[in-house]
Amino acid sequence: MDTDHELRIDPPHRELLDQILDKWSLGVLSELCERPCRFNELRRAVPQVTQKSLTATLRRLERNGVVEREVVSTRPVAVRYRITPLGKTLRPPIDVLLAWASENMPAIARARDTYDTQGEETGN
Repeated sequence: MDTDHELRIDPPHRELLDQILDKWSLGVLSELCERPCRFNELRRAVPQVTQKSLTATLRRLERNGVVEREVVSTRPVAVRYRITPLGKTLRPPIDVLLAWASENMPAIARARDTYDTQGEETGN
C-alpha cells in the first residue's frame, strides 16, 4: 500500500482486510481480546454465526497469524482459541474505525435517507 501520495489498496491488502473485517471476524476478535475461548463459547458470544462460518472464520484468522488454536488435553479433547500478539495490534485501528462510525452515524443516516428519498422520486 502506497501511503506517500495516494491511498491504494493492492490485492494482498484487500484480501487481508476482507478476511479481518468480514461479517464475523470482528465479533470473534472482540471476544478473544478479552480472554481465550473454546469454540462453543465463541458460538454463544456471536449467536448469529453458524458452526460452518465460525470454523471458516477461525481458520482464516489463524492462517493470518492473528488467532492461535490450542489443543487442551482434557477428556474429551478440547480446543481453545486465543488472540496472538499480532492480533492484539489490530485493536487500536479497529477502535478508531468504530469510533469514526459512532461519531458519524447521524450524518450517514441522513445521507442514506436523502439517497433513498431521491431514489424513490426517480423510480430507482
